[in-house]
Amino acid sequence: MITRSAARRSSNRAALGLAGLLGTAAVLHAVRPAVFDSIVPRSLPGEPRTWTYLSGVAEGAVAAAVAYPPTRRTGGYAAAALFVAVFPANVSMALQWNRRSPRERAIAWGRLPLQVPLVLWALRVARPGREVTGRRP
Repeated sequence: MITRSAARRSSNRAALGLAGLLGTAAVLHAVRPAVFDSIVPRSLPGEPRTWTYLSGVAEGAVAAAVAYPPTRRTGGYAAAALFVAVFPANVSMALQWNRRSPRERAIAWGRLPLQVPLVLWALRVARPGREVTGRRP
């Protein structure tokens, strides 16, 4: 049986890891926006750069919410929603990269199923302790 303190430490590590991932993505959106501009679905109105910056800001805000314990639950749910929301961009990337090298195609298509564990990770952060007691804390 896992003790509550061990579960809390594990939950904190999961949250900080998720915050780090989201924070890194936010910084990359600002530093290397062209990479992200190219995968913005064409169906979205406006300029791709606007969507790149908006999604980077959203990732940064969610990272902060996940890192800060009083807002962690909301941040976890927001992270799950964000991962679902960016899925069309990942599909767009996979379709656009269909004529690239086999390695690049593998990366693009491989990102799609990775959304599932990311969403589950975010939900775990939003609902810590469920695996220990079976109930919400």
